[in-house]
Amino acid sequence: MLSGPPASATASAEQLLERFSSSSPRQRRSLLPQIEARSQELRPLLLQALRGHDPDGDDWIAGLWVQMLLAEDDNHSQALLEEYPGGWLNLASGDGIAYAPLQEALAQRSFELADRITSEVLRQLAGSEAVRRGYVFYSEVAPMPSLDLTSLDRLWVCYSRGRFGFSVQGRLLRACNGRWDQLWPRLGWKSEGTWTRYPSGFQWNLEAPEGHMPLINQLRGVRLMDALLNHPALQHRIVTG
Repeated sequence: MLSGPPASATASAEQLLERFSSSSPRQRRSLLPQIEARSQELRPLLLQALRGHDPDGDDWIAGLWVQMLLAEDDNHSQALLEEYPGGWLNLASGDGIAYAPLQEALAQRSFELADRITSEVLRQLAGSEAVRRGYVFYSEVAPMPSLDLTSLDRLWVCYSRGRFGFSVQGRLLRACNGRWDQLWPRLGWKSEGTWTRYPSGFQWNLEAPEGHMPLINQLRGVRLMDALLNHPALQHRIVTG
């Protein structure tokens, strides 16, 4: 007896969205190709679907809906921008940082620009001397506001399908038993002590290895990245994420 077509092939757009939203993280990954293949059919439904997510969280499904809505300049993207002019994700700062430019870059999948903005924000959080010199000392990380490091991480997680962000890097380091020499290849970075942004040693898209972004300057060793990943705000997200 011949079986009929798989349920995924006959599911309505509404059913596919519901199945995707209620699935486990692993199941979501397997459904992504169907979501992307039916993007035109799904886009009229995404703004309403987005309203069902928490803008104070970091569910990457919501980030995916935003990116799909912004993929074309049409009524759907305009409706999104009108409803959420400052960006969908609610973000807090203890240092007066405006996160709209970073959220816009990530929502548009402009990952290289987002990485540069992230570096700028870290310098601002470190203080005027870090801004002047153009880089952050590891000793300047501990006083950084927890609100801001949490906001930075939430942004990267939300708009990368959960694949990028400080907390992702921290969990990968834990999986490597704290071995930095094992972490670099997993991130797709060259090695400790190298700065891989130029000329072409970095991959600025969602096909990059998990934890590939944001890029942390390793020219002075691992101390800056170690300080970031051990900040209480990020430790909380690493452990609970």
